Amino acid sequence: MAATEATTLTALLKEAAAAFPARRAVSVPGRLELTHAALDALVDAAAARLVADAGVLPGHGVALAFPNTVELVIMFLAVIRARAVAAPLNPAYTQEEFEFYLSDSEARLLVTNAEGNAAAQAAAAKLGLVHAAATLHDAAGPVHLAGLPALANGNGTKSNGSHQGGGGGAAGGSPNDNDPSDVALFLHTSGTTSRPKGVPLTQRNLAASVRNIRSVYRLSESDATVVVLPLFHVHGLLCALLSSLASGASVALPASGRFSASTFWADMRASGATWYTAVPTIHQIILDRHASRPEAEAYPALRFIRSCSASLAPAILERLEAAFGAPVLEAYAMTEASHLMTSNPLPEDGARKPGSVGRAVGQELAVLDEEGRRVAAGSPGEVCVRGDNVTAGYKGNPEANEAAFRFGWFHTGDIGVVDEEGYVRLVGRIKELINRGGEKISPIEVDAVLLGVPGVAQAVSFGVPDDKYGEEINCAVIPRDGSALREEEVLAHCRRNLASFKVPKKVFITDDLPKTATGKIQRRIVAQHFVQPASA
Repeated sequence: MAATEATTLTALLKEAAAAFPARRAVSVPGRLELTHAALDALVDAAAARLVADAGVLPGHGVALAFPNTVELVIMFLAVIRARAVAAPLNPAYTQEEFEFYLSDSEARLLVTNAEGNAAAQAAAAKLGLVHAAATLHDAAGPVHLAGLPALANGNGTKSNGSHQGGGGGAAGGSPNDNDPSDVALFLHTSGTTSRPKGVPLTQRNLAASVRNIRSVYRLSESDATVVVLPLFHVHGLLCALLSSLASGASVALPASGRFSASTFWADMRASGATWYTAVPTIHQIILDRHASRPEAEAYPALRFIRSCSASLAPAILERLEAAFGAPVLEAYAMTEASHLMTSNPLPEDGARKPGSVGRAVGQELAVLDEEGRRVAAGSPGEVCVRGDNVTAGYKGNPEANEAAFRFGWFHTGDIGVVDEEGYVRLVGRIKELINRGGEKISPIEVDAVLLGVPGVAQAVSFGVPDDKYGEEINCAVIPRDGSALREEEVLAHCRRNLASFKVPKKVFITDDLPKTATGKIQRRIVAQHFVQPASA
């Protein structure tokens, strides 16, 4: 029995609530605090309400369109505790985008905060979905759910099983009956090159990932963090939120429901934060604020700072460590792996290598050639993984599954090398490598050099069509505040630090770059933005 319970996220969270009932679990600094016991009770009550009043059954999809609020945390956990499938969505989507994601997730119910979401509600109405608004009036709870007529007229209509992954279960979805095979979370890949792919993740997947994260960072009930990433994305959801809660630790949510550089350190101090995780863009914003106000902030003593979801230039890592006096641990993750795949270790557990994303954590990792054979240490190939944290496959996409799960491994699409100690260094995406006259160039390498230019705040390199070489390198950079950055200054730095064929042919100086909702720069969209395609 114990072994089975350990393979579900719900069991891990229940164990933490039982072990640390009086410790703080979730807070909005200065406004609200919930203990682990209180959060657990609120989640149980909301799950029961979803089952009894909304007719939510195992396998039903429930879409959540919220900013980062306590209500989102409670409702997400309630949905999966009821054995339904949580589909957290970016609240900034357009109506057309909501229509796609609500349809693709096969949602039966849309839940928002009390303020609602006009675009999401319009899409739900068009698709004939029920909408409910969740409000937590105070820490005594429970969450009030307005507008919850029973789904399927309460007649026990069962899910079509498309998300179920074998977890089935009796009607009513007892909150204490979670099965490892229950699909709990449904997310989408970013879709920058094609239609977004749906990724179902089971209770087993999520539990394995949470255990891996908790282990490598030694998270305990003494830890605390501030969530700076959206909880509709696997990075913020799995690493910052769920791994903290499963460790008996606490998370703080900014009062605005989103990251704000102006309140970040105040929230970190108020919550007694011991670490935080973010994407490189947010690290750079935090560094820029530090540079402009070096004496204005008091920084808490942090055990570590974590960076993930995009490559972190070694120059930025060095600046972070110098500014905030904590080791910076770069990691590597994907939605399909329930987030974490590799990480640099804490100082007490091994060396951290700038430019590397660390060693595999809790799963097998191999670098394979095109025939599925392992390549020698130091040689490039495709990074592949397998383990309990990895999805069984994309939803309704046999072609993508055939390509992604060859030779018994999940293929990440990333080119990397592994050294003799098992540390992975990413070279680039297979489809993003720049082929300049037969020379394969990693844009990640060029990005790192660009970010070493003193006047550059953010940078991205990309390939553009070229009549002579097939592809040529261009780049776009955002100057630091107050910097009179010139193209020649950037190019001169590149010539000193890159082979001549890797030096960008053109530099675009701009004040903005296209990014995902998590702050990740979208390389292909940048190329389309700055370079007009040739006329047919």
